[in-house]
Amino acid sequence: MENTVIKERIVKLRDAMKQHGIDYYLITTADYHCSEYVSDFFKCREYFCGFTGSNGNLLVSQKDAGLWTDGRYFVQAEKELEGTGVTLFRMGDEGVPTIAEFLQKELQEGMVLGFDGRCVDTSYGLILEKALKKKKIRFDYLADLSSGIWTDRPQMPSHPLWLLDEAKCGRSVEEKLELIREKMKEQEASYLVLSKLDDLMWLLNIRGGDVECNPVAMSYGVIGLDSMLFFVQESEVTDEARAFLTQKKVTIKPYEEMTDFIRDCDWKGQRVMIDPENISYLLMKQISAKTETVHAENPTEWYKAVKTEAELAQIRDVYAEDSAAVCKFIYWVKQNIGNIPMSELSAQEKMDSLRREISDYVDLSFTTISAYGPNAAMMHYEATPESYSELKPEGFLLVDSGGQYLRGTTDVTRTIALGKISDEMKLHYSKTAAGMLQLAAGKFLYGCGGRNVDILAREPLWELGIDYKCGTGHGIGYILNVHEGPHNIRWKAGAHNPDAVLEAGMIVSDEPGVYIAGSHGIRIENILEVRKDVHNGDGQFMSFGMLTYAPLEREALDKQYLTEKDIERINAYHAATYEKVKKYLNAEEAAWLYEVTRPL
Repeated sequence: MENTVIKERIVKLRDAMKQHGIDYYLITTADYHCSEYVSDFFKCREYFCGFTGSNGNLLVSQKDAGLWTDGRYFVQAEKELEGTGVTLFRMGDEGVPTIAEFLQKELQEGMVLGFDGRCVDTSYGLILEKALKKKKIRFDYLADLSSGIWTDRPQMPSHPLWLLDEAKCGRSVEEKLELIREKMKEQEASYLVLSKLDDLMWLLNIRGGDVECNPVAMSYGVIGLDSMLFFVQESEVTDEARAFLTQKKVTIKPYEEMTDFIRDCDWKGQRVMIDPENISYLLMKQISAKTETVHAENPTEWYKAVKTEAELAQIRDVYAEDSAAVCKFIYWVKQNIGNIPMSELSAQEKMDSLRREISDYVDLSFTTISAYGPNAAMMHYEATPESYSELKPEGFLLVDSGGQYLRGTTDVTRTIALGKISDEMKLHYSKTAAGMLQLAAGKFLYGCGGRNVDILAREPLWELGIDYKCGTGHGIGYILNVHEGPHNIRWKAGAHNPDAVLEAGMIVSDEPGVYIAGSHGIRIENILEVRKDVHNGDGQFMSFGMLTYAPLEREALDKQYLTEKDIERINAYHAATYEKVKKYLNAEEAAWLYEVTRPL
């Protein structure tokens, strides 16, 4: 079926491209701060092609249009692009060119590539520069064509700042600034320009609400060796926040003055440190025109990723209570499936409501994924009032959810058997569970990164010739973004996925899965804490501590597909789950949990 709305929007975009002399126009997913998740104001790519996923770039010329996205979204993108005339390019698949490779082939010498340089990160902009240098392609990186077409565009988000208890953060603003300035001195930099929102929130022990489920505020920071400027919307600065930041010797400036400040600043002869992965191409160009830049990773990334003991104590505590909410949800589903009307939406609302009952609940950490049957094969599927499935007492329901609390940020996925399931589903579930627990039980030498340990989770599935088109694990913030770097767990590194060392105090997800288009999806996600293990003559060994405690599906675990070690791990995990969670449950829920966590 033809999608005339999207086609008409692309026609208007092509008209604007002609007026500006642009041959190809690139629209990314990001906002002005290279964020993964963005507010509605920045969803230009979605507006022009209809794809709603959190990762994807749209490239438009006068003759064609293509969307590049990763394996998490292949099924979803194919469905959402239907009838738009936009071609899906499956990133990472054999024979599929990157956008840079595609442009190398299609652009003719002297042509113009346009994009809004505020929404393209420096690292990617430099990749495009290098790829297209020989063809002398001109970049129009001031081309914001969306604004002239998207006439009913939502407003820029603005929500009040709120403060964290510094004692619970483990470090004061002054202590954090001192750490950052030491790293600046190592780079012989006089200034550090920060654009990454969660880095700024971490540094200043504040939070905001400008991105749904991500407690961040639209802002920039310019850190000198003895000063800091914080550019933020005036409407967001409460009296309490102003007093706090003033006390910390942080000067507040209007958000919209950042560009003028860079234009007018006197930085000649002084080195300015920027992170090419986390600062816009436009901002990099403006700074580079003023002085020498030092390209280095934001030092805030590492300090933010390694949680303090104060943060870890709260994180462990909230994960136990959050896990109990998941147990209550599974019990509710089991008791009511087939007895009351139930849909993906009602299941989602039940899970969300159980989290809202936890005392220091702030928000969800992302929109809950409630996906039944074939819908679960779309990794980031979202049920809506216009499109959702009713649940039946058969097959799998996948629920991926998490919360923001004053004690931390949570994330967990469980795939629930609603009734009869096939032998193939049992095989896939059993192997996924085995992989998740095998990684959780891993022991490795200090210095290893996610690439070293990823095979522990994938091995049971790779033995079947099955892979999941995404990473196994991502870092998680402390009352911050549910996806956090620099660390991750994946078998394949790349320019945007460097392999960071797993440090004690890091939090990381463990979420292998199986996704069979048109049939079912399985994901089992626990969150792990990286810890120091034994130290001996061979070095410092590391291991993981479990944070998530929710039962696996007895109905889906088939012993014929599990090794003795798998069964031993499942039984030990279930015993720990019952002990950790029972105090949060009522009598009926506790009795149920006791039964489902009995040894296999």
